[in-house]
Amino acid sequence: MPAGAASFKPTLILHGGAGNLKRSTLPPDLYAAYHASLQSYLRSTYALLNNGSSALDAAVHAVSLMEDDELFNCGRGSVFTTAGTIEMEASVMVTSVQEPDESREGAVKRGAGVMGVRNVRHPIRLARESLLRTGYTVDGQRNSDGGSLHSQLVGPHVETLARDWGLEFKPDEWFWTQRRWDEHIRGLKGEAEPISMSQGTVGCVCLDQWGNLAVATSTGGMTNKLPGRIGDTPTLGAGFWAEAWDEMVSDSASVGSSQYPALVGGIIEEAKAYLADCLPPFLRESRPPAYTALPTIGQTSQSGSIPEKQSPYQVPPSKPQHTRRAIAVSGTGNGDSFLRVAAARTAAAMLRFSAPGRYSTLADAVTAVAGPGGELQRSAGQRWNITGEGEGGIIGIEAVSTWASNASILNEQLRRGRVVFDFNSGGMWRAYVEEDVNGKEKEVIMVFREEYQ
Repeated sequence: MPAGAASFKPTLILHGGAGNLKRSTLPPDLYAAYHASLQSYLRSTYALLNNGSSALDAAVHAVSLMEDDELFNCGRGSVFTTAGTIEMEASVMVTSVQEPDESREGAVKRGAGVMGVRNVRHPIRLARESLLRTGYTVDGQRNSDGGSLHSQLVGPHVETLARDWGLEFKPDEWFWTQRRWDEHIRGLKGEAEPISMSQGTVGCVCLDQWGNLAVATSTGGMTNKLPGRIGDTPTLGAGFWAEAWDEMVSDSASVGSSQYPALVGGIIEEAKAYLADCLPPFLRESRPPAYTALPTIGQTSQSGSIPEKQSPYQVPPSKPQHTRRAIAVSGTGNGDSFLRVAAARTAAAMLRFSAPGRYSTLADAVTAVAGPGGELQRSAGQRWNITGEGEGGIIGIEAVSTWASNASILNEQLRRGRVVFDFNSGGMWRAYVEEDVNGKEKEVIMVFREEYQ
């Protein structure tokens, strides 16, 4: 269990698959079954977080429940390959919005994926073990946990490790379900599906009381995939991602927003000054002074110049603050499309590296990748709405902590993570807890953009 005082209100969101889901093929009794399952898993996972569970343990708990539920395409409810076999995949990844701490779970080994899993009852627990076991040597002695430092492991070797680690196994019959077998046969014949069963990856993203984030994903893959196919679920940056980074800001403004154009301008003008003798005359005539004064953040310069030793784009912030931002995301849908655009990592990179103001929140970045007309949809090109390519959605949580220059945490009250999601397909099963305008918590379980009628 993490140490220290709680600083965040626990936050979580689950997804149960996305794809070509339609109201016409989702009868009320099937909708009610999915709704009940997601609601139950949401409540039990939220209770764990509120009782002090780590984000990693809570996320793995939620996905383990879905792996035992035949409704979902993972574990016992996995789809079949063209050969009539089941090959499962799972992954976990962790990060923290708090200052880096080597004692936290998975602080160094941030992500792990397993694939080609056949008989492990809970592939997500196998992924967790792969993350937490170190497998390194100390003074020539192999670490006793029997793990490894690999980010991806494939069956059958990974199942041998699972036995060594004491994980539960089930025979092939445990994973065989009539609904998925019928779906398999209809797919081989090219027949349309009469009902909308959950497709794609299931997953959970959690933020615990100490600011740790974890994402857990699990899937049986695509219906009638080729044997040996590896999807986005166990592939870091494609179907899942978790990341944290530091930002330096002042108490009056952020270097990363309104000041950005001026800072970049300073860099360009200083470069022109040093290269002026190499420039053609028409550019040399407009040569600026070697050091053009720039105002400090939130202030206007009165002297019109700054000391020679100070670069014009190194603007000293007033009363600097240290801000740390962390995100975790999980994708579901057409896995090959997620792989092609590195969907999960792309969303994170948009937020972290884009010009200030372009993507100010994780929600903006997720929409840019997985929303209507986003990167996933564009990746399908002319095959959009024909092959299923590009379809999918992403869920995630964003959290921020800010410290003053004296390292004290600002705003001592419990902070909240921000739940985000978007999708471009017919529907995406999702469940989360949010606060209404009066601050009262409420559960949200949905599949379409509008309420199921």
